[in-house]
Amino acid sequence: QDTQLKSVDLNYVIKLLEDSESVKKEQLKTLKKVVKRFENGLPLQDLAQIIEILNLCAEKINEQENFIEPLCELIKICGLPFQKKKFSDEVNYSVAVSKSIAQLGYLMRVPSSQVRIQICKCIVSFYNMKQPRKLLSGYQPTSANYKIQMAELGGLAETLVLSLALVENQLTEKLWVLKALQHLSSSGVNCRLMMKAQAASRICLYLNGVDPSGQLVFRSSEILWNLLESTSKEEVVNQLSSLECVHALKDAFVELLMHGFRHCDRQLRNDLLVIATLLAENPGAPMIESGFTKLLIVLATFTEVKIPNPLIKGLKLTYSYEDFELKKLLFNLIGVLTKDPCAAQLLNENDVMPALLCYVKPNQKPGFHEWSAAQYEELQLFAIAILASVAPLLVNKYLSCQGNTLLLVFLEWCIGQDPFFGQSNSFHGTRGRGNKLAHMRYSLRVLRAVVSLYDDAVNLNLCDQGAIGQLLDILKYAADKSKEKEDAILLEIQADIFFILSLLCENDLHRKELFSYEGVDILIPFIQMDPKKLHSGLGHNCLLFSALDCLWSCVIGCYVAEDYFLEKHGIFLLLDLLASKQKNLYNIILGILVEFCDNPKTTSHINTWRGEKDQTAAHLLIELWRQEELELGIKRDQHGRIVDIKKPIATRFQKQQEVISVPANRPSFAIVEISENIRAKLYSLLHKLGFRNLPGLSAKDFVTLAIIQHYIDFKVGEVWSELCAEIKEEFRPVPSNEEALETISEISEDTGRMVAALQTEVLESQHYQEIQEEEKAYMKIKAIHKQREMVNKSWQNFLTRTSNYEALKKAKRLQERAIEATRCRSKAQNRTAHSTDIKGLNTTIGPGRLVTVESTPHQLTGRALAGTDLAVRKLSICEGALKKIKNS
Repeated sequence: QDTQLKSVDLNYVIKLLEDSESVKKEQLKTLKKVVKRFENGLPLQDLAQIIEILNLCAEKINEQENFIEPLCELIKICGLPFQKKKFSDEVNYSVAVSKSIAQLGYLMRVPSSQVRIQICKCIVSFYNMKQPRKLLSGYQPTSANYKIQMAELGGLAETLVLSLALVENQLTEKLWVLKALQHLSSSGVNCRLMMKAQAASRICLYLNGVDPSGQLVFRSSEILWNLLESTSKEEVVNQLSSLECVHALKDAFVELLMHGFRHCDRQLRNDLLVIATLLAENPGAPMIESGFTKLLIVLATFTEVKIPNPLIKGLKLTYSYEDFELKKLLFNLIGVLTKDPCAAQLLNENDVMPALLCYVKPNQKPGFHEWSAAQYEELQLFAIAILASVAPLLVNKYLSCQGNTLLLVFLEWCIGQDPFFGQSNSFHGTRGRGNKLAHMRYSLRVLRAVVSLYDDAVNLNLCDQGAIGQLLDILKYAADKSKEKEDAILLEIQADIFFILSLLCENDLHRKELFSYEGVDILIPFIQMDPKKLHSGLGHNCLLFSALDCLWSCVIGCYVAEDYFLEKHGIFLLLDLLASKQKNLYNIILGILVEFCDNPKTTSHINTWRGEKDQTAAHLLIELWRQEELELGIKRDQHGRIVDIKKPIATRFQKQQEVISVPANRPSFAIVEISENIRAKLYSLLHKLGFRNLPGLSAKDFVTLAIIQHYIDFKVGEVWSELCAEIKEEFRPVPSNEEALETISEISEDTGRMVAALQTEVLESQHYQEIQEEEKAYMKIKAIHKQREMVNKSWQNFLTRTSNYEALKKAKRLQERAIEATRCRSKAQNRTAHSTDIKGLNTTIGPGRLVTVESTPHQLTGRALAGTDLAVRKLSICEGALKKIKNS
């Protein structure tokens, strides 16, 4: 029998099936032999012929149903592992195998339920491969994932999706196809193939099919999830955004919501809600038109507010984990809907605002649910977080529900001493275990959102309730907590408070006065922040920006607050921060200093400041100007003088720009450039300080200062240069206009020449001064050397007199002659002449009251001389006086 089986020729079988005159019994008998021969698996080299036999059998089924059984048997064999002789066979036969597996999908055209189910079973077996009981002699099975890879290569998934149209009315067949697609969709390659066949929209329509087992919804949702995870989410959402798909999704969700009681039903319901949320993010999805949006909004709030709706009548949520997840998903959906302007009316009509404000209450126990403490805390934080998105959209409803009052009371509770033990089990409860920081964080986000609207009614309502003072108290509380341990949440809270205060006080003098003393005291430590912390990653950078913005909005413009800030040496702190060379802070600090200079007391503070190495503020500002020009690519010579007379302050980018004609209402490059760097602010600040009598400047600084002083003139010249270029580009001006333009250009160039000449004069003056100082230094050195020579000569003369008696006598005679030459020649009558000499004294040193004799240094003798008569001791005045008393 084995010999007969091995002798079966597949080519003969194919010819036999192709021959229309062949006997049917012989064909069926031959097919049974083929099935018997390959019952343990198909060799790779025979697979193409087997698939051809399958196609021939499929064609004969339309006339003879007897071919269904052998066809199914052969398809079943295709589900077994293929067999190979060599390891290289898998690669060598990959193209043929992929095409053969793809043919399995095309066999779904056979109008036989048995064949279609067997094809799906065969595909499912790819993912649950069982080893054959017996292998052909000399063969071994292919690798476990070989069939799966070949199915991806052959595009089987796309064909199977298209075959869904053939089984729409057959539930069993449809479930088997969905089961096969469920397995195929575990691969990203297959998911992309399925999306080409519009798999998302096709499968979504089957969600509402009649199926007592519930497998239809389960398998369809599982495939949709796999498509979302493995392909482009936007593409899947676009396919699901038809009205039919949205209605199908809605009906399936409602069915599971109202009648699903099993654990798996609730999970499936939540999965469909996630898909609905993704659809709600797409503006093109007809969620509102289908009524799905209104239904979901009502479900999100029906436990907090009582809205008459027949759908939710009698609906109750349990306190299971799945229902808790449902509640969070519905809250999340409300947050998504706030991005759709068309949904604002639905949110307003269904009392979303009162429902969310129900959670803004200072207690830890549930008010209307029996959620656990951890669950209620998570819902409370989630609701407040969503409120930050809803409140700006429904600001009138927010005010009518006294949202500001509730939040301020809630914030008061947050800094109170009431015991509270936060669970911090959720995303919104981060760093909130055992404290109320998470509640404070999201409450301040709500206030930040509504204040950002610049709505006078909202801001006035807040300030009338003492919000400024309360926010300052919270700021002090957070600052004290930060001293214990710096935390990103605490830094965010402080930054939000500064932002809220900035918006409240920006254009109101009375509110700035309320802020003044206490607010400035709080601001000062933040401006003293160590610049090294700005790169810590915790949020110090954002906090410092918010503090500086608060300084600009809440202090500047109120003389009381400005004077108090000056008393606290605030200008010194700002200049210290500017000198720390944090480039991202330059713009805001310089802007604050320029605004502060409107206060006449500010200038003296700026001029008094000294930085490292006795650096002055003027020198710092000029140094910043040079750094900015270096980054902008402006050319200067080695001494800092102007190189390009025509465009002395034009940046590299401006010079590279071609002539472009722009409308009159659009600024040119020369104007736009002003806002893109700090040169304009530096000019304004130095202009207010005065360009003369600036302390601590070098000649190099004066060279740069000459350019800064004429910044406006150069900028006007740039604008005229652009204007001339545009005019010449568009048309030819008349002679009079051309002459006027040339005159204007010459004026600008003359200004550049004048500044260059002034710079040269400054450098020459510096050079002359350096020469004068050098000469003075040489004269001083020369005088010192001459003095040393005189001292040395005097010492030599002294040694000569003491060592040579003849020289001593000669010196004595010269001394006497000098003394005699100084005497008056005319002798007065009756006047006694006294001699200036002491007889017997051989010295040429003028006598004094005290004489000190220096003995030989002890370095030469090895020790000090004894106190004998040879050693003369120095006596104090008191000691000499006592000796006289004793002798007497």
